[in-house]
Amino acid sequence: MKVRRVVVNNGAGGKSQVQSDGAAPRAVEYRSVPGFASALLWSTPAAPAVGAAVPAVDATPEVNFVPGPGETRLMTVTFPPDSVMMRADFDPAAFGAEFGQNAPGLAERFEMEAPGMHTTDSIDYDVVLDGEITLELDGGKEVVLRRHDICVQHGTRHAWRNKTDKPATMLFVLIGAARR
Repeated sequence: MKVRRVVVNNGAGGKSQVQSDGAAPRAVEYRSVPGFASALLWSTPAAPAVGAAVPAVDATPEVNFVPGPGETRLMTVTFPPDSVMMRADFDPAAFGAEFGQNAPGLAERFEMEAPGMHTTDSIDYDVVLDGEITLELDGGKEVVLRRHDICVQHGTRHAWRNKTDKPATMLFVLIGAARR
């Protein structure tokens, strides 16, 4: 998944300028699941500042995919059809290892006994950029989302299912929150 990221900030005299323009540094296409791709595009600390050049902290492997309270994460994920993971040659251990390496902090939130189900301590703005995806909630409740549909989640347990024969690409904004 080729994702271009343009970062703009304020330079000399407070004039806007391009800080960087190029490929997202943490974009990856998974070898173990053809068509599955993710990119961590940006992250902010709990008290971000504006007005000067900002460091691309998201480019470092230490940045966790799940934000702490007040932090944010911007990411994209392309989900292949679920049938890709149902193939006889699918290796869940290989995918788990690759996902753990490429999405630290998020991979650990997935439930072994309920594949795909996970919970994060965050407010999530989930936007379907392309395709169709099904949001699965507790009790088997399903909500079908299509291109340009938006879901706002409040730290809910859920899974994303692609029941179609085409990929679905989503944009996620996570804002770290304290669980009550």
